[in-house]
Amino acid sequence: MNYPSEFSLIDRCFRPLAGDGALDLADDAAVLTPPQGRELVIAADALVETVHFLPDDPAGSVGRKLLRTNLSDLAAMGAVPLGYLMTVAVPKERGEAWLQDFAEGLAADQREFGLSLLGGDTVSTPGPISLSLTVLGHVAPSAALRRSGGRPGHDLWVSGTVGDGILGLRARRGAIGDEDGYLTSRYRLPQPRLMLGQSLVGFAACAMDVSDGLVQDLGHICRASGCGAEIFSGSIPLSLPAKEWLRTKPGGLIELLAGGDDYELLFSAPAEAAVEIQHRAKACDTLVTRIGRLVSGEMRVSLVDIFGNPMPVQAGGWSHF
Repeated sequence: MNYPSEFSLIDRCFRPLAGDGALDLADDAAVLTPPQGRELVIAADALVETVHFLPDDPAGSVGRKLLRTNLSDLAAMGAVPLGYLMTVAVPKERGEAWLQDFAEGLAADQREFGLSLLGGDTVSTPGPISLSLTVLGHVAPSAALRRSGGRPGHDLWVSGTVGDGILGLRARRGAIGDEDGYLTSRYRLPQPRLMLGQSLVGFAACAMDVSDGLVQDLGHICRASGCGAEIFSGSIPLSLPAKEWLRTKPGGLIELLAGGDDYELLFSAPAEAAVEIQHRAKACDTLVTRIGRLVSGEMRVSLVDIFGNPMPVQAGGWSHF
């Protein structure tokens, strides 16, 4: 099935997503005024078929994952969503129905997270589906959480549970069971921790989201903050399906820490902030767990068991190259 003209397709699929500043998608660019006294936060990410989602994933869930992975970057900065730009490259044989479902997924998450489409581009491609999104948010001046604020002695925290993303991908590929669909949902529909990120401003010292694996992403914090990190293996928060999988896979914890696609917040804070952090996380209805600490010395990540003995960390995390 071939597409109709580009402009009529945009009218039907994407114009309903447009908000203030998008100029009804009738011009080549958007005109946007950020909230008074706030700084812009801008992030961009891409999803490519067979790399970040599977060919038979529903188009609506692909749209939602595209938006949510970018919103997770805003969450890690403590930012409030404002709007987004998007480029869509889809083979013609997918047809307009795929794009309609894709747009409906975006519409659902626009309502949930309070932002709208500002503009972008739609093209056909002979290759796999390729999607790119640039999201805009805002924070108070100099308030954005960054990777470089960690200091030796800070507690390390993570939101939610770790390892569900990689297990969800394995479930989608039929390698492991997933009777209730929990793991598949965690892979397809990450939960950007926007409320938590915003509530941590002024209390967390540094933050980022876990997209390429907790060990690898924590390494980014170590390098930016100029310190090392220790993870306590017995403190890693795991979902019930992950715990059940781990019982059949001795030594599999490293795989869960390296798997990626969790999109949880990883952050540090002074020890005296622990009670306030727990209070704020509870107000956001979000689990947070202290999983370790930042330490002086070499800028690397180490894993220790419940007795304080070092454990081998052979796997790093996801890399495109």
